[in-house]
Amino acid sequence: MKRSLWGDGRGLDESIAAYTAGDDRRWDQRLLRWDVIGTMAHAAGLARIGLLEAAEHAALAGELARTLADADAGIFAVTEDDEDAHSALEHRLIDRLGELGEKVHAGRSRNDQVMAALRLYLRAELIELQREVIAAARALLGFGRANASVVLPGFTHLRRAMPSSIGLWAAGYAEVLLDDLGPLGAALELADRGPLGSAAGYGAPLPLDRRGVSDALGFAAPQLASTAVQLSRGKLEAVVLGGLWTVARDLAALSWDVILYTSDEHGYLVLPGELATGSSIMPHKHNPDVFELTRGRAGVVAGLAVQAMAVAGSLPGGYHRDLQLTKGPVMEGIDTVRAMLRMVADAVPRLGVDAGRCAASLSGDLLATDEVFRRVRAGAPFRAAYREVAAEIAGGAVPPALEPAEVLAVRRHLGGAGAPALDELEEVAGRAERRLDERHRAASSAIDRLIGASR
Repeated sequence: MKRSLWGDGRGLDESIAAYTAGDDRRWDQRLLRWDVIGTMAHAAGLARIGLLEAAEHAALAGELARTLADADAGIFAVTEDDEDAHSALEHRLIDRLGELGEKVHAGRSRNDQVMAALRLYLRAELIELQREVIAAARALLGFGRANASVVLPGFTHLRRAMPSSIGLWAAGYAEVLLDDLGPLGAALELADRGPLGSAAGYGAPLPLDRRGVSDALGFAAPQLASTAVQLSRGKLEAVVLGGLWTVARDLAALSWDVILYTSDEHGYLVLPGELATGSSIMPHKHNPDVFELTRGRAGVVAGLAVQAMAVAGSLPGGYHRDLQLTKGPVMEGIDTVRAMLRMVADAVPRLGVDAGRCAASLSGDLLATDEVFRRVRAGAPFRAAYREVAAEIAGGAVPPALEPAEVLAVRRHLGGAGAPALDELEEVAGRAERRLDERHRAASSAIDRLIGASR
């Protein structure tokens, strides 16, 4: 490593430099375009308070626009000679503009600089991840709609409980995924606040236009107290990972069900060949590896969340270099959950349904509760009917058989197996999507104006 934004010119031992840089170059490549955009807003703010003359700002803005284009094209990248994205950008500006490039860091610390880039990155990622959640929920709703009349057992304690339906099974997972937009949205609220001007956590002795810079970047609001910016670092990453975990957890439970329902012993769902993997020794095997790996990756996401919490939770106020170690986990968590969502959205519609196997499961003790409620509908008290049916089953009796249509007919209440609220959930998905569209337009319009003004 040869170039950094700090130090007294005496240099740093190469092994220490490599250790302190860690994986920053790898992760900072994702932040590079956002660091350029943040610097555009910061430079415009410096011009408004007179620290850059109009001609200086025009030259700097033009170079930043070219730098952004090169970053987006992969021509400009973080290299082994750079400590991180921020040093790569500043040194490019100095190489191209000389002394003018040195002016851009006035009123800014690497601390608020990285927070601005990270929050811009997280805002964009969280909006897109919520779209992916909606897409996965809609895939489930489509699957449930196509198989709404198919009845299958519900399970508690991994044992047959009461009749359910494919429609209700799919609707349940669609709804909890849509619920996961709540934690992700809360993380977005925390990310969507402008940190620039807080410097190293105590502001700077300059008349910085913090609100103007925040607005230029499309943030919902600036973070008010300069000390709060560094206090929120690490916590923000942990909150994002917590939101990601809720999605991962629901996808893991869904995957568990698919693994169970496609097994030879159950066979309610059918795993098509293109979704299955084989065995290296048993030629007959068709294994649900994609769903097993989805289940397992939920544990990876939980571990990443704990990693971020452990690092950030052990620190006092102010900035500490430990917080560098929360950047990688949040980016890895985003990658992992995005891959899980895309797999589920692609795989669920391709699952087969064995309606005959499902119908054959409507027998024996699975219908015990239906018999209790048949007697309740006829006027018997619930507890008396419960005791009667329990005694009959203990004596070897079998509850009367029912056809799938009969099972569904008595479950027409909202959210029952015969009325799984698929259309209502589609409306929930549509409203959520429209809110995301509005949020995306507000942020992207501001960024587009900023970039356009720099050209």
